[in-house]
Amino acid sequence: MKAAVIYKKGEMPKYAEFAEPIPQNENEILLSVKAIAITNLDKAKASGKHYSSENENQNGFIIGSDCIGLLENGTRVYARGITGTIAEKAIVEKNRMVLLPEEISNATAAAMPNAVAGSAMALLFRAKIKPGETVLINGATGFTGQITIQLAKHYGAKKIIATGRNEKTLKTLLELGANEIISLKQDDETILNQLKKIHQNTPIDIILDYLWGHSAELILSALKGNGTFTNKVRFVSIGSMSGDDIQLSSGILRSIDLQLSGSGLGSWTKEEVKLLFSEILPETFLLAAQNKLKINIETVNLSDIEKAWNTELLDGKRLVINI
Repeated sequence: MKAAVIYKKGEMPKYAEFAEPIPQNENEILLSVKAIAITNLDKAKASGKHYSSENENQNGFIIGSDCIGLLENGTRVYARGITGTIAEKAIVEKNRMVLLPEEISNATAAAMPNAVAGSAMALLFRAKIKPGETVLINGATGFTGQITIQLAKHYGAKKIIATGRNEKTLKTLLELGANEIISLKQDDETILNQLKKIHQNTPIDIILDYLWGHSAELILSALKGNGTFTNKVRFVSIGSMSGDDIQLSSGILRSIDLQLSGSGLGSWTKEEVKLLFSEILPETFLLAAQNKLKINIETVNLSDIEKAWNTELLDGKRLVINI
């Protein structure tokens, strides 16, 4: 079968022939793959930089962690891969499949799950969002950030503040449901003043952070209290596009009612992952099928994987490989 194969970590995937995988037990199913999204997670794992990266294999390994595909009986599903999924065939887990609504396309469905997991899991299980709350999304111009705005609104957020560096895309977030936008291209003092003013007028309840780094430092500094009672803030780290490390003053921690947590592979419980597949993904697939979620994608064929791998997509689009 044809597949996207990594022979050495850090190198680009090659469009190559690879042995078709064989199910090893009754919990594994062979799927005919139809569409796969390329995510930051996939790129980080391929480079060996992600904490869940595969071990080196001299015969190479197939990249991709999930996909849209067909079962033997023609049923169309979203599934998590046991083997790499950017291939014509993949082994998937029986208990990690979701049936798809007829109205949703393969490419749209493939683009969604990583972003839904990266937003809904944080909103529902770490931040425990309640209707009427104010949510700040740090790094909202990317594909996941755009999904997060829409899901935060769907889950009842009253006010949504979005930050980002791409000023053109930042303005379009108002159409998706953001109430205020903050450009991270401004100087620190301007950003701090904007954040403080917003927090004073409508106290921020939830911060979902996809950037970490300096912008996270600015946000936490803007929350710093002065010894009076403060609003409880749930800060959830989801990504680190701006760096893995920050400086955090203990004075900030002592001066505000702050809950600091992370959301990602390894932090979710078995029950939470079960709910992702049984309730959250089916609901969001249906929302997209009903055109209640805007999904911003670009598609290429598997044979073009080498050319497309390092393509820089604009406006927060997600790249989807069609097979």
